[in-house]
Amino acid sequence: MAPEAPWKAIAQRKRSELQSRIPSAWLLKSPPSQDVLDVRSIPQTCSILTSHELSLTSSHDATSLAEAIRSRSLTAEEVTIAFCKRAAIAQQVCNCLTEIFFDDAIARAKFLDGEYKRTGKLVGPLHGVPISLKDSFKVKGYDASIGIASLVGKPATENSLLVDILLELGAILYCKTNVPQTLSALDSDNNVFGRVLNPRNRKVTAGGSSGGEGALIGMRGSVLGVGTDIGGSIRIPAMCNGLYGIKPSAERIPYVGQESGAREGASKIGLTASAGPIAVSMRDCELLLKAVSDAKPWDRDPSLAYGSWNEQGTIQEKPLLGVIRTDNVVAPLPPVAKVLDEAVAALRASGVEVIEISAPAFQKTQSLANKFFGIEGGNTVFDLLESTGEPLINWLSTRMRRGKHMPTDRLMDIQAQRTELETEMLKIWRDPKTGRQVDAIICPVAPHPVPPIDRWNGVGYTSSFVLMDYPAGTLPVRDFTENDLKGEIGNGKSLNPWDKVNQELWDEKTIDRKVYLNTKLSVQVIAPRQQERRLYQAMAYIDNILQNQDGGSRAKL
Repeated sequence: MAPEAPWKAIAQRKRSELQSRIPSAWLLKSPPSQDVLDVRSIPQTCSILTSHELSLTSSHDATSLAEAIRSRSLTAEEVTIAFCKRAAIAQQVCNCLTEIFFDDAIARAKFLDGEYKRTGKLVGPLHGVPISLKDSFKVKGYDASIGIASLVGKPATENSLLVDILLELGAILYCKTNVPQTLSALDSDNNVFGRVLNPRNRKVTAGGSSGGEGALIGMRGSVLGVGTDIGGSIRIPAMCNGLYGIKPSAERIPYVGQESGAREGASKIGLTASAGPIAVSMRDCELLLKAVSDAKPWDRDPSLAYGSWNEQGTIQEKPLLGVIRTDNVVAPLPPVAKVLDEAVAALRASGVEVIEISAPAFQKTQSLANKFFGIEGGNTVFDLLESTGEPLINWLSTRMRRGKHMPTDRLMDIQAQRTELETEMLKIWRDPKTGRQVDAIICPVAPHPVPPIDRWNGVGYTSSFVLMDYPAGTLPVRDFTENDLKGEIGNGKSLNPWDKVNQELWDEKTIDRKVYLNTKLSVQVIAPRQQERRLYQAMAYIDNILQNQDGGSRAKL
């Protein structure tokens, strides 16, 4: 009989270690059965959190927590303990964590409280704010295994740069979150930790690759986390969990020091991932982006562009918005088209000028982005997997294989194509009739609603803006309702195989549309390259109108 592959024992040990880091008093006495799909009420019913802790974790966003700590109405210690407890609950119902360092976090909170009491000064703008991190970030003393067995048991010897900056700004880091194997799937599942579940509806995907962040924040085990995005990995989990998420341009927020499973330097010639926030409010996205930008990270990472927050663009006093309704590769399904129509109608009704944008180049971006994903051939990650006999997860098993490195002449060809498309796409930022600057553009996040597990169809609406290096964000609009179950696809003809698969996500012969109930419908907002503040302002402006609320950024509580 053949010996058992090493990865299985590694995975079992790692899961046991993770479980052991949850205090026994924080374990659920009666975990919900698989039939319970919406688990967001469990923190209210499990008796683990006090009434004060329930209120604290349910009614605040990160911005209000920072203010409450500053005004001394809350301490960093009580905030941290509350969110550690809620994160522990989230792990037990959504399987969203990979590393737990609650004890370190509580000790740091006590230190910050002591310093504030002693000096009367905050460490920084994130003083006492609990922030969760995607597993790919390195935290000294803890693994960054990204769900690959051969990387387990190899704790980081130093922090990722962004981790150091967050700590210097006063943040409290308390856990890291689950991802898909190889970081290459849109559903977060791996052989080491297992699958992340969506707290709104455990039959639909939590998204990927920052799916653990999405699920944790969806459970309010965190209100502000940091993910990464190279194809949609911030924006897709934000959409799946009804949250706000921003993918900055690649040279804006420190990404150095990540574990990606790829060959070092590959991103310099391919698509470059970005780090950015997933949050419960728009203003929390600004809180993180502004704090990090104003810390002058370009002084410590030569790949970053210069520019404090106030130098990252602004919208006009009377903004001009554009709308792109389709990429003409995969047509949006009826509920996606409907919520985009509603958003545009609401903006126009409030007096905002929204013009229709024709973007022929958009049709070409996804096929080119796919070519960049194959530059290294996946050889480094396959070496990692094969060293312990670890197989690909089911979803990747038919989609990923070891390949050859792209030849230099081919690489130069696709780089030239990219430059050509970048130039062509610049046209979308001017009104062709008046020449006026377009402040931001609204489009779908995906051509379908939040789909069942392992049925995310494509990333063209998100990866295209990685190829263009445009900052882009997800904006939750409203719940998917019974009325959204209606509506049929035009003539039923598909544009191509991708479009055919997308249509199957609405075909009542192949899916029960009711699976989409209790999910969120969202839109995506994009801005020109390196214009993160302009993107934030546009998203906050749109959000306020869509939620019929005047002034300030709405906290999604």
